[in-house]
Amino acid sequence: MELIAADIGGTKSWLVWVAYTPEGGAQQRFEQVYASAAFVTADDLIRQFMTDAQAAAAPDCLLLALPGPLHAQHVRLTNLDWTLDAADMRATLGIPSVRFINDFQAAAAGVATLTADDVVALNAPPAEVNSVRAITGAGTGLGLAFMLAGADGRYQDFPTEGGHIDFAPANAMQARLLKHLRAKYGHVSWERAVSGSAMGDLYDFCCAELGCPPTGVPVDGPALTARAGLGEAAAVAALDLFVDLYGAWVGNVALLYQPRGGLYVAGGIAVHLQDRLRSPRFMAAAADKGRMRGVVERTPIFLVTCSRLGVQGAIATALAQPFFSHHLDSDTEQSRSGT
Repeated sequence: MELIAADIGGTKSWLVWVAYTPEGGAQQRFEQVYASAAFVTADDLIRQFMTDAQAAAAPDCLLLALPGPLHAQHVRLTNLDWTLDAADMRATLGIPSVRFINDFQAAAAGVATLTADDVVALNAPPAEVNSVRAITGAGTGLGLAFMLAGADGRYQDFPTEGGHIDFAPANAMQARLLKHLRAKYGHVSWERAVSGSAMGDLYDFCCAELGCPPTGVPVDGPALTARAGLGEAAAVAALDLFVDLYGAWVGNVALLYQPRGGLYVAGGIAVHLQDRLRSPRFMAAAADKGRMRGVVERTPIFLVTCSRLGVQGAIATALAQPFFSHHLDSDTEQSRSGT
């Protein structure tokens, strides 16, 4: 059985080709990361990956973890101008099984693949066995999923579009930010304030707050971090504001799900801004919930430092799919019977 699993993001897409033997062994054939915007369609991306992998034939199964609201295996991506349909991709790519899942559903499944070296405890209480888990994270957008343990102790993953909940300011400065963002976007979700795509808006806002002249040059996350590293006041203020907002969002997730099994903070920004998210400022913002402060303080919160989380979760999810499981079982039975 041959599988392509992919974690598709607004900025980058991470793909892995894995071959499975009837005995249950696995061999990774090829792995590559691409700039998502370099491709007009998802089909173009998959074809390029198969070419780069020097594949003699199409795989048996393709599973894509996608950032957007899925409906009947059809989706228009939130931060990338792609529209995908699983049935169409089966036909155009010649792959027998094509399936989509939400990107943070894959991230949730990926939690089970993590080792102790892949996480950093941000809040110390020990995780409770078989309790609710949640995972959230800022990348190009803002994702959220939760996990519930079944009777056998295995977790089932549930995607959400929680990153698009209405943004709520926690202080006067954030109220001014809401006004600034509302003038630009109309509706303002948490993703408009806590994501890689929000970095430029936070910088522009802080420039206005500090009376700094606008640069006229778009500022993304890496550029903002570089400017802050040089001591630019508006960039430092923007990153501080981002940490406050991210912490407040994580505290909201803690209140929403009470994930005593662990609240995992993932996404590309978690990897690149580890030092800032591990600072006391982040948890202070998370716990600033008035009468509900204790709920957040009792929540085990972990920072995920593994950049492969999404694709590892996509692989794990694919293996649990009926198509894949059935074919592996059938191959195993044929092997045992000598046919």
